[in-house]
Amino acid sequence: MFDTVNITLEEKQRLLGQYEGHFLDFKDRRIAPGKVARAVSAFCNADGGDLYIGVSESSAGGTFTWDGFPDPEDANQLVYVLEEVSPFGTDIDGEFLSVDGGGGFVLHVNSRKSRVIRKIPDGKIYKRLGAQNIPVVSEEQVLALRRQKGIESFETETLPIDLNVVTNSEAIIEYLLTAVPVGEPETYLHKQHLTVAGKPIVAAALLFADEPQACLPKRCGIKIYRYSSEEQSRDRLVEDPATIEGPLYKQIYDAVDRTVEIVAAAAFLDEDGLRSVRYPHEALHEIITNAVLHRDYSITDDVHVRIFENRIEIQSPGRLPGHITVENILDERLSRNPYLVRHLNRFPNPPNKDVGEGLNTAFESMKKLNLKSPEISETDNAVLVVVRHESLASPAQQVVDFLKSNDSIRNEQARKMTGVDSESKMKKIFESLIKAKEIEHKPGTAGRGYAYQICRK
Repeated sequence: MFDTVNITLEEKQRLLGQYEGHFLDFKDRRIAPGKVARAVSAFCNADGGDLYIGVSESSAGGTFTWDGFPDPEDANQLVYVLEEVSPFGTDIDGEFLSVDGGGGFVLHVNSRKSRVIRKIPDGKIYKRLGAQNIPVVSEEQVLALRRQKGIESFETETLPIDLNVVTNSEAIIEYLLTAVPVGEPETYLHKQHLTVAGKPIVAAALLFADEPQACLPKRCGIKIYRYSSEEQSRDRLVEDPATIEGPLYKQIYDAVDRTVEIVAAAAFLDEDGLRSVRYPHEALHEIITNAVLHRDYSITDDVHVRIFENRIEIQSPGRLPGHITVENILDERLSRNPYLVRHLNRFPNPPNKDVGEGLNTAFESMKKLNLKSPEISETDNAVLVVVRHESLASPAQQVVDFLKSNDSIRNEQARKMTGVDSESKMKKIFESLIKAKEIEHKPGTAGRGYAYQICRK
């Protein structure tokens, strides 16, 4: 059923030298099938991971030994159990590893983050947390996992507020007049399943309440910070953070406009005087829209936009939903909040014009300005997108391009332009360019004013 892959002794030792953790687990080949099922279901219900069956641990702990199956057929019982957790090829794949010199066959199971909740054969649910497989038992824990998977969304929760908050608002009246010219607000919201038993759901308040922040305190605003350095600290805040509120359509556009305004005014002082940076408006728009649309509204936190000298960070509450990972986010599609996505797309000039293409558009717009692609990462409870003001060109190429239209360049200038973080690293780049006869020392400069010019020879 599985391929057998022969690995080297060096690769074997490198594997055995790793530590068990959130993405890695070793199991003895004599382990009970139920425990193997727990491990794989836990990986699938978290962030995925690698399970190696046929690796024993010393009694003292921490030291692992290759102790594989004498024959791959000996692992059949475990394979059958794993197939019950998730059919091979869906969320998990397997292979046998062998090493020259013997030691048996180790079954390697690669588990991916699943779009559904994976249970073990007896119906129990586990989730990987650190190096442990934690049971998911309570209704609250199961609901939280379902929301993380995108199976359920907080946007459909009913709010204990008066219906007229969303039926008698400027936001809903403007929407129905310009976007969906139909009957009464209450009738429209009912037909769109945005109300339940005469009460609005979360999505209705976010879209159509004039002040959704009053309905969902500390859950649906955007905070924008400007720092006077490359580091985040309170004493580096240039001014009080800007708070952007209101229904989501207005909030997105207001947040983008305010961010662009702050960036445009954020000239940074160095020894050459004031300098400014430029980010593509399209990239900021798409990333902020994405943060608002796909955040987890069950988490009591706002979207945070932090503006530094050399980058902008956009932090959205909640981890990536379902099977979406940092690696596949540009290729896969899964909306945590489909009601929000659908209805915002109906507004005139919708912020999410190309459904599912927002981050791809942001990446493309950065390339058009010859800037590095945004960096996407997950923290414990948020998704962070970092937009750096760094060129796609190598530091050496940036120096040469700069000198083609400028008289000279100094080490400090070059570091600020290229993002190289140390004077010595920049000096080595200059030396390599001198050796290649691309640049030379500018006569008459020395000390702190030591500079380089394009090679005149």
